[in-house]
Amino acid sequence: MRIFLIIWIGQFLSLVGSRLTQFAFNVWLFQETGSVTQFGLLVLCGSLPSLLISPIAGGFVDRWSRRWTMIIADFCAGLCTLSIAWLFITGNLEIWHLYIIEALSSCFSTFQANAYAAATTLLVPKENLPRASGLTSLGRGVSKLIAPVLAGILLPLVHIPGIIVIDFATLFFAIVPLMVVTFQELNNLDEQTGDKSFWKEVIYGWNFLTTKPGLLALLIFFASNNLCTGIFNVLTTPLVLSLTSPTGLGIVLSIGSSGIVLGSLMMSIWKAQEHYIKTIFGFTLLAGLFIFLAGLRPSLSLFTVSDFCLLATYPVISGLVQVMFQKKVPPEVQGRVFGLKAPIASLGLTLGYAIAGPLDDLIFEPLMAPDSILAGNIGKIIGVGQGRGVGLLDILIGLVVVVGTIAAYQYPRLRLLEEELPDAIPDEPFATSKF
Repeated sequence: MRIFLIIWIGQFLSLVGSRLTQFAFNVWLFQETGSVTQFGLLVLCGSLPSLLISPIAGGFVDRWSRRWTMIIADFCAGLCTLSIAWLFITGNLEIWHLYIIEALSSCFSTFQANAYAAATTLLVPKENLPRASGLTSLGRGVSKLIAPVLAGILLPLVHIPGIIVIDFATLFFAIVPLMVVTFQELNNLDEQTGDKSFWKEVIYGWNFLTTKPGLLALLIFFASNNLCTGIFNVLTTPLVLSLTSPTGLGIVLSIGSSGIVLGSLMMSIWKAQEHYIKTIFGFTLLAGLFIFLAGLRPSLSLFTVSDFCLLATYPVISGLVQVMFQKKVPPEVQGRVFGLKAPIASLGLTLGYAIAGPLDDLIFEPLMAPDSILAGNIGKIIGVGQGRGVGLLDILIGLVVVVGTIAAYQYPRLRLLEEELPDAIPDEPFATSKF
């Protein structure tokens, strides 16, 4: 666990640096263009490539050394930042440069993330996998909280060139630990992959999951709940703005983000070694309940508490799903399986983001207008007017999550996954250290 902690600290610092740079150039882009569409395109360039190449990256991760994959991916991401810095300092930076470099950075980050996830089982004893998953989630959550604040303070003082220097300094902390730690090579890796075509390796992840119906069901269950999560996340802002000011929205979002940190801290001290599936189902039921409560009344305090509790469940659910895959998938094929798992899970979120707006604007807001057909019945309970269509949609989403969780629990391959599918990793990690 000590080696993992050293690497985790370096990756966390590098993530903070990357998000400082991302924030700085997001501000620059919006100030230069004033266009929400241009900003949205930049966000798309940062997310779409990851979805498309993740299965391909997984195939390479299983062929290559996970440690060197992380080193090279971090280094290449640093080169992308260096390119932006040079273009900016010389006065040649154009908007389309940001799109291309953001897409390239997303590709390198996908390789790094797949290698990092697959390397965790080489670094951490099996009983500490939940803690490792919690720490990984904690790093993401804390960096999201502190990076915008730090960037807001530093940007007027050191400007974009100074932010880039800080980013490069944090990159040093990410790469050096990886250079001085060695991962023990997996047995027979070359023999297992050398006689297969690359494209067969890419689809290997799917073929593997189809032979493990419990794992496949867990992934589908997780992605389905991500769909509901995506809808809820998109509609949080309009619902809260119907109850308070933009300043109040910022406070509510910050409180919600602290829920993610709390859930991540819970995972980082997790000691239970069994009943992961029951815990996943239990926390998913709680998530459905909190979504339901968030939409029940036009109450800012009720929504804030519900949102905080809901977001605290996310790291536990996603962390234990990740642990189940790390335990049940052999280390030599984890790159390919994780390379498929990530885009399928993200697809649920993306679909939720896409349909949330039309559902609310075209169906649910008209249904909860003061003169609508539901105003005299459901409207008397949850209220009518602006934002109550979102409230009704949240109530229905919460019910769908609860009913879907109860239904999924009836599938024996999923319910008995821990007992029926043996662990595929040893009790002790593979890693050795040069320290």
